Amino acid sequence: MRVMAFYGKGGIGKSTVVTNLSVLMAREGKRVLQFGCDPKSDSCYSLVPGRIETVMDQWLEQGESALKLEHFLMKSQYGVDCIEVGGPTPGSGCGGRGITKALELIGDPNSLRKRYDVILFDVLGDVVCGGFSAPLREGYAEEVYIVTSGEPRSLFAANNISHAVKKHAASGARLAGLIGNLRGLEDEQAQILKLAKNIGSSVVHTVPRDKAVTQAEQHKAPVVETDENCPATRALKQLTTRIAGLKAKQMKIPRPLPRHEFDQLFLKIPEASQ
Repeated sequence: MRVMAFYGKGGIGKSTVVTNLSVLMAREGKRVLQFGCDPKSDSCYSLVPGRIETVMDQWLEQGESALKLEHFLMKSQYGVDCIEVGGPTPGSGCGGRGITKALELIGDPNSLRKRYDVILFDVLGDVVCGGFSAPLREGYAEEVYIVTSGEPRSLFAANNISHAVKKHAASGARLAGLIGNLRGLEDEQAQILKLAKNIGSSVVHTVPRDKAVTQAEQHKAPVVETDENCPATRALKQLTTRIAGLKAKQMKIPRPLPRHEFDQLFLKIPEASQ
């Protein structure tokens, strides 16, 4: 079984990437679980046609002692099992606690091997608290992928996330590489590659900006299902192949950049006057 965690700046397109990877892996006959760790409950949006049953909603409805996996485990029409953690009532509680509770109920990594071939964690933005770092801390996420564009804030978030991977390396977390979800900027791929090299990692693959992705999401569907021949689908298929071919020895403990070094490399800050 392979357990993957996908991190990145909020809004960078992690859920789009993860959802399409899940569908492509399920097409290959793999038993796939997609685990959405965002309080917005939008990771599995394009996979589940009906109501999204979140861990947090069911926890409130059933009560902690009665809560069971079957209360929130959803089956998608594409052969992917789905979990959405969800979030507490706005202004109260911690969404990260829902992740911890869901992990307790789905079982430890060894027991999961009997039920799934691949688990993909789609994690909220940056690593913001202990709950959202649980896939790293608890030994679930053996391989971490950081989704980024070439924008400075996205690269900054990617560097921050590599700090968390390094911190939890003792639990087995390794950085498998960066995934570029491109915005069409000048020299964008070069900027992503520069960050990867400087933190001791690599770029697994890049996905081009493609209006077919937006059109697919307007129909609440993965782009690999709505347009087999668009540039994004071709890139996502290549990304799936590259992930399948990655070996454990290629996954590294990153060397995150101190903030001042990141600024020197990626920001155009004028030198202070003497």
